[in-house]
Amino acid sequence: MRARDEWAVTEEGLRRESRSLGELMERLKGRIPPALVGGRGWDGLVKRARGLPANLAAFPFGFELPLLDHRPVADLGVTVVQGTRAAAFYEDRGRGEDADPSARGAARVLEAIGAEESPLRDIVGGNMMLEYDLGATASGTHPEPGIFLRPAERPIVGDGAGERYRDMEVVLRAMASAIGRDFRAAEQREVERIYGALEPDTRVESFGVFPSRERAIRLAVTGFRRAHEVMAFLERAGWRGRLPVIDSTVSRFEERGAFVNVAVHFDVRANGPGPALGLSFLAKDRRPKDPRYWVDQPRQWAAFIDGLREDRRVVREKLSELAGWSTGPEVLFSESGTFVLLRGIHHFKLVLAGDRIEQVKGYVFLLMSFLARAGGSGE
Repeated sequence: MRARDEWAVTEEGLRRESRSLGELMERLKGRIPPALVGGRGWDGLVKRARGLPANLAAFPFGFELPLLDHRPVADLGVTVVQGTRAAAFYEDRGRGEDADPSARGAARVLEAIGAEESPLRDIVGGNMMLEYDLGATASGTHPEPGIFLRPAERPIVGDGAGERYRDMEVVLRAMASAIGRDFRAAEQREVERIYGALEPDTRVESFGVFPSRERAIRLAVTGFRRAHEVMAFLERAGWRGRLPVIDSTVSRFEERGAFVNVAVHFDVRANGPGPALGLSFLAKDRRPKDPRYWVDQPRQWAAFIDGLREDRRVVREKLSELAGWSTGPEVLFSESGTFVLLRGIHHFKLVLAGDRIEQVKGYVFLLMSFLARAGGSGE
């Protein structure tokens, strides 16, 4: 079957299995170590996910785990693929009279991806990612989810001649529609300057906006394999933080052979990239279109997890559970049919501010696929 046919079968199986993503997560609770997400943290996660459809599990979804925090809490991330039932849920919610700004923004992005001869789809494919922060705002409500697009279909790479900047502009327009306001000329100039800092073997990994946060464009750039490559890019991009901290942080993992790729994340404002910086470490070198992209193995992350143990602030129990998180395909039997569950680690992120690492996060994913109905072939 084609991918969309497989997705449709899995979405239908998940619809029969659970009434919501939260209910489905409750059924998977035994596979989620309570040291990672448990107690009130688990209850809050499930409560938020009860408002989302179960068929989101047909696509990668997962948790952002704070590894310096002893509390077993997490934020939630989901993938929305245009043209699927899960996408229809967001499109319908964004059209409602009482829709919040984020729902309208997500619906506008999906509409742009699905348009006939869509230039946005040519660049990012059909996927949009949403990040649900479970922390409450000052008013006691949950912040609106962050919205992310990845140029997976036509990567935005450095070319020296500015040819791909037009693709940057297409994605920026989609990001502006997601938050309901245009970016200022100064912000766009800063994005263009960062694009000009790309080398031919580096690329823009993702664009993001957070409707509930201070106005900024979150850019991630990847393709770095050595500490000196990260340093050189940040100097060209005009990053205002402390470069020696970046050098020592990346170098200690480089010496261990603990990663194959590093991405840098920063918020771009009218006065340039902000001083806080995220460093994401990936242990496999696969592009999103690779059919093996979501296949993960524990040994791929062993060296990196060992390196994290050097930081005494990192919660040891969480690291131990992450070391065993990737288990390979697991067959699940239920009244609705037979599913295959994949679990893995997508990346780790270290967030630096000033002279120190302020946050260490692990990003884990789950992905389900429907094989057959109970007692039948699933045809």
